[in-house]
This record gives sequence, C-alpha cells and structure tokens, in this order.
Amino acid sequence: MANQQRDDTPNQQSGRQGKHERRPFRPGAGRSAVQRMRTPDYLVIGHICADLRPDGSAVLGGTALYSAMTAARLGARVAILTRGVFGREVNGVAIPSLEPYLDQRISIVVQDAETPTVFINEYQNTHRVQTMPHWAGPIDLNGLPPHWRHARLVHLGPVADELDPRACAGLTTQFLGATPQGWMRSWPRSSGGKVTHIPLKLPGSLVDRLDSVIVSDEEIAYTREVVNRVGDRRVSVMTRGPEGAQVIAGGQKVDIPGHNVQIRDLTGAGDVFAAAFFLKASDRTVSARAAGEFANAVAALSVREVGPFGVPTRRQVEELLTTGRVR
Repeated sequence: MANQQRDDTPNQQSGRQGKHERRPFRPGAGRSAVQRMRTPDYLVIGHICADLRPDGSAVLGGTALYSAMTAARLGARVAILTRGVFGREVNGVAIPSLEPYLDQRISIVVQDAETPTVFINEYQNTHRVQTMPHWAGPIDLNGLPPHWRHARLVHLGPVADELDPRACAGLTTQFLGATPQGWMRSWPRSSGGKVTHIPLKLPGSLVDRLDSVIVSDEEIAYTREVVNRVGDRRVSVMTRGPEGAQVIAGGQKVDIPGHNVQIRDLTGAGDVFAAAFFLKASDRTVSARAAGEFANAVAALSVREVGPFGVPTRRQVEELLTTGRVR
C-alpha cells in the first residue's frame, strides 16, 4: 500500500534555492512506509495542482497526478515528489485530499507550503486562458528519499516552473523523460495572474541528459529546438490529440494515427500518453514506434472516462492494439 509522507519545509515563494528544514522520520516509530517501499520503477516530480471549477470547488490535477496514476495502473511501483497543501481549506477553497490515491501503488512525499498551485481555466471557443492565483513554490530535489534517487525511470513533470532545470540535470537514473510545459509558463508571481507562454530554454547539461521529451502540437512552436536535439540523439514526441502523435527517433519521424473513441474528458490525456510512452521507451528492446502505438492506445482509452481513474488496464490496452476495437 502506498502512503503519504510530509516533508515539512517552510514555504518559499520566490527564488530557486533556499534553506529547507527537513524533519527526520519520527524516532521510535520504526521505518516509515516511504522507507519500507522498494525503489520505485517510476518517479514523477512536479506539482499536484488544484483546478478551480466555475462553482468555486476544486479538483486535483497536474502531470504528477495523472502520470503517476497511469504508471501505477499499468503495473509500475510509483512515487511522487510534490509540494502543496491537501485535505484542508485554503483561501476559502476546500482542497481535496490525496487519500483516494494512496491505495493505487503510489507513494507520495509532499513538501510543505502555504497553498497548493491553483489554476483557473477558462475556454474561449477552442482557446484556453489560464490564470494562476496561487503558487506552491519550488520543489527541493534534496527532499528525495535516498532510495528514490535510484528509480529506473524519472519523469520531470513541471506545471509551474517548480523545478530547477540545472538541478534536474544531476539526477541519476536509467531513463530521464520530461514533459516541459511548466517551464514555458510565465505569470506575475508576487500577485498571481494570467499565464502566458514563453519559449523553452533549458541548459545544455539537461538537454543532453534527457532520453525523451514530449510536447503537444500547441507547444511545438516554443520547443522545437529542444525537441529536435533530443529526437536526433534519442526520442522525442509531439502529441496531436485525437489525431495521434509524431515520434522522432534518431532524427527519423514516424506518424502514429489516432483511435476513434467516444471522448468524455480530454483533461490529462497528454500526461497519460507521456507516462505510458516513457514506460515503454525506457525498455531498450521496444522500438520508438511500438512505444508510441502503446501510449496512443492508453491515452485514447483514458479519454472515455472523466478524471485520472479512467486510465485503462494493460489488458484493455493490449486488446485494442491486437484487435483495433474498443469495447
């Protein structure tokens, strides 16, 4: 069973580096659940955020949550390093608890903050306008439990510039993947406000370290240089929603067609795709095309349901890949 471990660090709303007080595991309590957990197969780092609905209620989301749920559903031992506040009222909004996710083969370390990262999403025709009234602050990679540092696969999943790219380059893992959308978001940090998009700029030390990067077709204009550099050396992906995806491996482009499914909720589909792709691509015996086809099937099946619990099982995915039919 997975468990949540709080890492109580003082809130830090600005700057990349700072002094973080880390409390040790309670003496006399024996080894914590995080300590007892074996080294995870899949570690995702990023904010679990709260999305505000029009009625003022909040639902949890973010790459870390959707990708972790996907990896766990597909059979991996999963861990999340995040930062925020969950399970209580913050600024007049009831923030949902992480408890419903703690029996899903997932362990979570939450670094303390005064607020979670909060998004307000408004849709004008097909265009999404985002506002970020609150930010949980940067994630301190020193807060990783020691054995988590040896996870076979590490997924960098920033949603609000919460990860220092320079520090990420120092992670040691067999496979390092990134969904870099959070490094392309800019907003007034002191007051909160409208989110704008900026070009992706990563240090060469991280770009050269990445095994895979995944972006959407809406993000490619901001990320083309990084996508091409990683794709020339290893593998990159541009997702196209219902139209499928394009995989770039060793400089060669492969188009993966989409599946015709009834769509109920597109939220998190890109994060679901990313987790499924990274799991397959981290196996060097699996081709980039096969990894793309697998991830495409997982994402297609997931949008038939609402929320992260709609992620399909491996058996459902294999049936779609084998028969081409969706039950």
